[in-house]
Amino acid sequence: MTPVPHLFDPLSVRGITLKNRVGVSPMVQYSSADGFANDWHLVHLGSRAVGGAGLVFTEATAVEPRGRITPRDLGIWSDDHVEGLSRITRFLKEQNAVSAIQLAHAGRKASHTPAWEGGKAIPVENGGWTPIGPSPIAFDTGDPVPAEMSLDDIRHVLGEFRAAAKRALAAGFDIAELHAAHGYLCHSFYSPLSNRRGDDYGGSFEGRIRFTIEALREIRSVWPEDRPVFVRLSCSDWAEGGWTIEDSVALSRRLKAEGADVIDCSSGGLVPYARIQLAPGYQVPFAEAIRNGAKIPTAAVGLITEPAQADEIVRSERADIVLLAREELRDPYWPIHAAHALGHTALLEIPRPYHRGIAGKHSAR
Repeated sequence: MTPVPHLFDPLSVRGITLKNRVGVSPMVQYSSADGFANDWHLVHLGSRAVGGAGLVFTEATAVEPRGRITPRDLGIWSDDHVEGLSRITRFLKEQNAVSAIQLAHAGRKASHTPAWEGGKAIPVENGGWTPIGPSPIAFDTGDPVPAEMSLDDIRHVLGEFRAAAKRALAAGFDIAELHAAHGYLCHSFYSPLSNRRGDDYGGSFEGRIRFTIEALREIRSVWPEDRPVFVRLSCSDWAEGGWTIEDSVALSRRLKAEGADVIDCSSGGLVPYARIQLAPGYQVPFAEAIRNGAKIPTAAVGLITEPAQADEIVRSERADIVLLAREELRDPYWPIHAAHALGHTALLEIPRPYHRGIAGKHSAR
């Protein structure tokens, strides 16, 4: 008999159990108004849960208005945002999927148009806002120089992460993730390419990681002990003089000690001149290095498309969870199709209204 695919093994983290190791990675939709979740988000996220994913993440969800990448980002800076998000978590639970929210602040990469509108910086006079960061260093040519954060700014934003986590809990999320990757605020603090501060939040490795550590502490301080907290890292800047996988292993050890349960291993996004070596599963070695070096569970992302490829990652203990992004956009039912490809459809919980189609049966009724 064909061995049971490891991709469909359950995984327990604290008091939460994933029915399988397939997760839907956070993917920005740029479809909100004033940060509110709407029907698009319900259908987008809900269809992935119906499709069999064990874990479903919201997109990067801004903890304050100036932390949005674009004016169309999802938000959780107001109690008014809770109701729309609650509608989503209820539906995900009905499909036996674990709901997760990615708490985010765009930092110096804020105030841009959506990608399909060019991804250009929006001037203040045209409805944009002044971005903030650890140092007054713009992300790219033509981007505004961010305002260097004062200690009061830092304390304020850390408080916003705490308040956002409380709202996420009220909305019914099972997992909170700190977005500390892709050149956004946390990442811009820990990378030496974007942090030139001379105070306690800059300079040495310990100084540069301080903001990320403290943001995790704020989230963990209000997040229940029986629910996990993930942290997404950019494990390499892919640029000379930048953040490295060795740095990420060291930071992951610290994050584990502070209450992080899983490191979500991505990379890049800090500088536009990064030289990323793209290939199928190109970021899986990061997840493997952190899993082995920091002794913490990891999630692997990046050009993972084939069922056998995803199963091998888990089976070989290179990562504990496989997160899919573009492949889930192309195929919301990827987990169902993966189970078919791996020869184990009995492992699936297919919604009853879909049984006739999935099983290939025909009926006139």
